[in-house]
Amino acid sequence: MADKKEIFEKYRKLTDKTDRLTESLEKVHRQHMQCRLGCSFCCMDYSLFPVEFYAIADQLKAEEIRINPEAKSDECIFLVNNACTIYAFRPMICRTHGLPLLYTNEDGEWELSACELNFTEFEEEFHSENAFPQDKFNSRLFMLNKEFIALDDFNRYGEFDLIPLRELGAGNIQL
Repeated sequence: MADKKEIFEKYRKLTDKTDRLTESLEKVHRQHMQCRLGCSFCCMDYSLFPVEFYAIADQLKAEEIRINPEAKSDECIFLVNNACTIYAFRPMICRTHGLPLLYTNEDGEWELSACELNFTEFEEEFHSENAFPQDKFNSRLFMLNKEFIALDDFNRYGEFDLIPLRELGAGNIQL
């Protein structure tokens, strides 16, 4: 069985793979995307699997992180002056925003999600080559989380438990 450090390394490899794919998709869609520094349309207080929450907490422990203490309950506390203060360590969901996301809906049918600010004049069809395969990466994250919550220190969590991102700003995370 892997330990916490090994699981965190697997998480970092997954975020690296996500970043490589999103960078290539951003090049494909650059002229249609409004996502840039200052765009915070999708910055919310997301909830994360424990593996992601604690992996990010581990990465942030040596960082001076600013938070927005006036953020409303549904807003991301790490959005300060319209910029993400944890950008290098942001969650998976934040790494894919703005891109066209391909996933299966509750009926098992393929569905596409794209930011309403982007692709207003896009004339091509979205397909598996120019959209982010969200289910594939979410499945990998889910399986990594199952491995993580099997560890003694984290077995209080169930496989569907989520932790609000804003709790990272509390500063009392025990690793």
